[in-house]
Amino acid sequence: MPLAFVTGATGFLGLNLVERLAARGWEIVALHRARSDTSRLNRFAVKLATGDIADRAALEAAMPAGADAIFHCAANTTMWSRRFKQQWRDNVTGTETVLAAARACGARRFVHVSTASVYGHGHGHITEDSPQVAPTGLGYAPSKAAAEAAVKAAARAGLGAVVVNPGHIIGRYDTHGWARMILMTVEGTVPGVPPGGGSFCHAAAVAEAMIAAAARGSAGQNYLLGGADASFLEVFQAIGRLTGKKVPRRKMPAAALRLYARIVTGIAAVTGREPQVTPDIADVVTGDARLDSSRAARELGYQPVALETMLEDAYRWMKDEGLLGA
Repeated sequence: MPLAFVTGATGFLGLNLVERLAARGWEIVALHRARSDTSRLNRFAVKLATGDIADRAALEAAMPAGADAIFHCAANTTMWSRRFKQQWRDNVTGTETVLAAARACGARRFVHVSTASVYGHGHGHITEDSPQVAPTGLGYAPSKAAAEAAVKAAARAGLGAVVVNPGHIIGRYDTHGWARMILMTVEGTVPGVPPGGGSFCHAAAVAEAMIAAAARGSAGQNYLLGGADASFLEVFQAIGRLTGKKVPRRKMPAAALRLYARIVTGIAAVTGREPQVTPDIADVVTGDARLDSSRAARELGYQPVALETMLEDAYRWMKDEGLLGA
């Protein structure tokens, strides 16, 4: 029975990965923070381990020796500048610490979840050979780019480390990401449709690609995971058909969205409550980069999923969990 160690196991992608690993008969050690809600994780046959990804002693105590694969899903995805310093600790220092523990414990393979945002292209066609031009400094994309650099350095030093770069992930177990589009549609609180778009991928398909990457991914290689290319208007239209709710028919002008982001972020500086839209989020949803997943399809057997299928998966799960009211 293969043995996996999963960070970020209580999160959106972590739960999808644990579900797929359990279905394939893996033995799973799932890392979570002391304050994390493990109720959904406990639905699967896992061994729970408590610790922080920046605490090497805790990691080495929790990480099984000779694990077949370390799946590093844990990440701080905030887009609010007030939390960027903590994000750097989580995403960069945390990744460096997990890598060090993986080497110390003799892990065979290491699969790191990065993001397509590290390529930094707001528009156009992206392949793994496209230059990574994410901005420097603090922020989500810079922190993930720095973490990815640490993973590739470890691969050059001999660790069997692979990087997957998903696009916009949709699927079950999501309570804070793109699932908010479904929640806002059901509640009738959509303020406007962003003018951009991108490549959307199904969380379950991303999890399957990660398992394949552990088995046969090339060390030090990136694998872009996209599939369903769509504008946000098309996404909201699909959500409207799925939920039977009305959605806006037109896109919000990019300039208006950016102005709104600056205003609510300024208010957040006073209230201390993280805004729903920040300038960084505005940059993401006004972009329209499209990902080429042919390498992942060819080498990992990655199978993209239709947009309607991944949205229905997320919607049905949210409904079953009582997250959409009556």
